[in-house]
Amino acid sequence: MREFDFVRVFAHSNPLLVSHVANLLEVAGVPVERRNLTLGGGAGELPPGECEPEVWVAPHNRQRAERLIREALADDDPRPAWTCPGCGERLEAVFDTCWQCGHSRP
Repeated sequence: MREFDFVRVFAHSNPLLVSHVANLLEVAGVPVERRNLTLGGGAGELPPGECEPEVWVAPHNRQRAERLIREALADDDPRPAWTCPGCGERLEAVFDTCWQCGHSRP
C-alpha cells in the first residue's frame, strides 16, 4: 500500500508506549505500520509533532484499531490507591507490595 492508503491511529512521545500499542494491534490481527521511531533526535530542529512515533493502519481497520487502543489504555483497575500500614507510604492501585518497606497490601 502507498503512504496515503494508511491512517494514523496513535502517536505519543514515548516510543515504548507506541511500540506497545502496535504490538497489541498486531496480536489482535490488525496489521500496522510504525513510523518516526527514530526521529526523536530531530526534536528541536523539527516540529515536535513531526518527531512523535506513530502507529498507522489501513483505513478499513481504523475503527477496530481505535477501539482496541481505547480499551488497552483505559484505567479500569477497580482497586483504589492504598496506604501502607507498615510505613504510611501512599501507593497506587497497581502495587501489591510497598516499595518503601516491603509490607504487603492489606
